[in-house]
Amino acid sequence: MTATGIDAIAFYVPQLYVTMDNLAEARGIEAEKLKRGLGLQKMAVPNIGEDAATFAANALLNLITQNNIDPNEIGRVYLGTESAIDGSKPTATYAVEIVEKELATTYGERSFKNCDVVDLTFACVGAVDALQNSIDWVKQDQSRKAIVIASDLSKYDINSTGEYTQGAGAVAVLISHNPSIITIDDVWGVAFKSEGDFFKPRRSYKKADLLKSLLSELDLEASSEKIAKFISTTNSEFWSDSNEVVEVFKEEPVFDGQFSNACYSDRITEALEHFNQNKPTDFNEKWQHIVFHLPYAFHGRRIIFNNWLHWIKDSNLQQDLENEIGKPEDSDPKDWSKKAYKSKLYSDFVNSRIAQGELASSEIGNMYTASIFMSLLSFLSDNYRNNKDIAGNPVGFIAYGSGSKSKVFEGVVQNDWMSKIKDIKLFETLENRTAISVDTYESIHRSKLKQPVENGSKISLEYIERDETNYGLRRYSVK
Repeated sequence: MTATGIDAIAFYVPQLYVTMDNLAEARGIEAEKLKRGLGLQKMAVPNIGEDAATFAANALLNLITQNNIDPNEIGRVYLGTESAIDGSKPTATYAVEIVEKELATTYGERSFKNCDVVDLTFACVGAVDALQNSIDWVKQDQSRKAIVIASDLSKYDINSTGEYTQGAGAVAVLISHNPSIITIDDVWGVAFKSEGDFFKPRRSYKKADLLKSLLSELDLEASSEKIAKFISTTNSEFWSDSNEVVEVFKEEPVFDGQFSNACYSDRITEALEHFNQNKPTDFNEKWQHIVFHLPYAFHGRRIIFNNWLHWIKDSNLQQDLENEIGKPEDSDPKDWSKKAYKSKLYSDFVNSRIAQGELASSEIGNMYTASIFMSLLSFLSDNYRNNKDIAGNPVGFIAYGSGSKSKVFEGVVQNDWMSKIKDIKLFETLENRTAISVDTYESIHRSKLKQPVENGSKISLEYIERDETNYGLRRYSVK
């Protein structure tokens, strides 16, 4: 059986960003804590009219046009996202529709007609689920090709502890036999436990309570009977709906940062153990590079530290570490651990195996499902611009999604990887974005702006249908 994996890759990141210097100043905190402590430099901000569908469509269109892919040959487009724009109609259907229309003159009408299209959702690991599923499907037939898209918007409440980590964008990859970029091994480690570390609940409010609250804020009064009569007799579209409650969906999550970090750590440790059960592996010896899901740029280096200590235990590296900082039994365990984290030995490990995958995250922020794919692209792009040939190098992938689940897998960089990376120009694109003020960012965040900043995105939301039979259906356009 031939090898399968990633044959091509493309991305899309919003044109707008806020610098950490400006955001930190507006929030009254020290910017260096965010930059040196978390690796944050810039935060991507979606323009007016951009959402998970436009990000995905842009990445998909870039993948096809940059690699001359015939969409008629694609058997499935699977999208991983936790930023779905509808509770039933998959976000992928919108993205594919946009691209299909744009490519009609080149590849014919409905070039994705026989393509299986679906969304997969499991917080930040959904696109990795789509990747594993699509790889297994492609393996069954030499002629099969699939596209996996990871598209998300990371949005937290203003002034919350998660605000600084926000980001947005999408990455699309082509899955095929004999891939040019990286083969993916058959062995996967999986760990799952239902947790409430981060989620986006459906919130509901009784209409009568909302109206009472509104009247109270206006220093007005009305009896419960008058309120009930108003709700039952008014012609207002909002109040006259038959439901007694108003259901609200917010993009901002409910989360516990410390608990989520603990869940991330526990799940990846369990997934690594499961991988090792299926395929005994000396991770420190074999994996020359490690690609992570990155809630913030330096998260991977922090979350893998205890695992690294376990990997080097009873090895020559353990002796090297003790020669540098002393033995564990000679100092307080917490103090020794801090010294080990700051040691030259661990710094060398981070710089040689992790740091390249962090570079794009520092410039973008958290991309949720797309984060691990962007980490891969960052790693590849940095090696390309430094003319380092990494063909044949094993790469470990550590994915995590709150709720919570981790998947661990590995791949090998292929001989032709440079030919597929050379025209992507990741870092050049990130360098040429437009900086916006914190005030403008806050207006976008609060949905106060009606028109796009600058010229807007190439693909954007045009309007939302309001007729009874298609209320809420989204219509997109391409400039």
